[in-house]
Amino acid sequence: MTDKDTLKQNVLSRKPQSYWLTSTEKTEYPVLNDDIKADIAIVGGGMVGISCAYLLKDENIRIVILEADRILQGTTGHTTAKVTSQHNIIYSKIQSQMGNELARQYAEANESAIKLISSITNELGIECDLVPQYAYVYTQQEKHIQTISDEVRAAAAASIAADYVEELPVGLPIKAAVRFADQAQFHPRKYLLALAKKITDKGISIFEQSRVVDIEEDGPYLLTTQNGKKIQADKVIIASHYPFYNKDGLYFSRIYTERSYVAAVKPANDYPGGMYISYENPTRSLRSQTIPEGELILVGGENHKTGQAKDTLKNYEALIDFAFDNFEVEDIPYHWSTQDCMTHDGIPYVGYFAETTPNLYLATGYGKWGMTNSTASAMIVRDLIMHGTSPWENVYSPSRKATVTSAKSFVVQNLNVAEKFIAGKISPPDSPLNTTCTHMGCELCWNKAERTWDCPCHGSRFSEKGDIIEGPAVSPLEKNHDVNTVEKLIKDDF
Repeated sequence: MTDKDTLKQNVLSRKPQSYWLTSTEKTEYPVLNDDIKADIAIVGGGMVGISCAYLLKDENIRIVILEADRILQGTTGHTTAKVTSQHNIIYSKIQSQMGNELARQYAEANESAIKLISSITNELGIECDLVPQYAYVYTQQEKHIQTISDEVRAAAAASIAADYVEELPVGLPIKAAVRFADQAQFHPRKYLLALAKKITDKGISIFEQSRVVDIEEDGPYLLTTQNGKKIQADKVIIASHYPFYNKDGLYFSRIYTERSYVAAVKPANDYPGGMYISYENPTRSLRSQTIPEGELILVGGENHKTGQAKDTLKNYEALIDFAFDNFEVEDIPYHWSTQDCMTHDGIPYVGYFAETTPNLYLATGYGKWGMTNSTASAMIVRDLIMHGTSPWENVYSPSRKATVTSAKSFVVQNLNVAEKFIAGKISPPDSPLNTTCTHMGCELCWNKAERTWDCPCHGSRFSEKGDIIEGPAVSPLEKNHDVNTVEKLIKDDF
């Protein structure tokens, strides 16, 4: 067995790197350098944007995709890639708070997404490591056994093949678990890069490094990129992860962001199959991935609100400790982190951006279950555009009524934002950058593991030199020193 302390030191000395990105080619789509017109402009080239364009590719519609960086490099390129309708404990919550019909809609949408991914993979002959799996939510505490039982019943009532079990193939000691049949896992970039090629072959344009910074609503929508180019579009789909546009929906008060971590472990022994996640905290997630050198176990978890962890290296350390406690570890060749948008009731916002914007659509808030929810979102938006209705629009509607639970979460999360906003004003005067977030003025925090500036209020992230990594911010940080001074201070971790 590899020495844990030596391996841990080796892993944490390296820059985080996603297996999904290193095992696929980089994309080189052009920058938008001219003003253009389109029927539909999709803002964001992640799984939602690419999938939505794919579903609309045969409709004789002029579509453009505008990506701020490179497509499929953000959350899509840093996921654990579980293709599952099992989203921890969700169906009993929807059933109790919103009713049986909306729980059924959510289940049907995500089960349909699994089938669609499988169908597209087979139709196009995509080699994307799509493998059927069982999915489990487990508890190691007596007090949560009833919660597991309630989820089994709620999922079964929503027509999902769910069972109650008391043992796991992976061998972790548990008190109870809910098991979903007919789930899957895959390589997300291999799948989606094939879709990107298909849509460009059909005449859909993808523009990379073309960040949209503004939307005007006079007649057709007018979008502006950071280099001043204009896109006139009859319809706009905002699929940019955290919505940068907030005029009607006030989404900055309805969404918060969380980060989570992955250590990709090369085990000495074969993994027994299955995808797993713990109900209690700290969250632990498991799945395998075949690689040319054998197999990886993706050990995930350690979630926290963006910009609100004292030392992010400790999150990786905890996952490495868990891996050594439960597996015979040979190596940890990859480790990475990701970020996702969370809604107050745990269900994504997908549909019309607001009740008063029939040609502006939104898809966000996947709560770390983006593989099926992204695909379901693409199906919903496609149906709204083509038919004006979707069988799942009510449960996902961005304009849905708040539940008691979501109202409480709204208060708690926005009090937290206010606290961080005020606390952040006490900042060191000699910082190499102006570390005030360009989105809404919160003070940023230094993320030592990723070497980024992270906003504890709304989740914007900036590189060590102040460039935007992800929004909702659309402007980089202002430098207080010259570039050489910035680089020197960064090396000292301030």
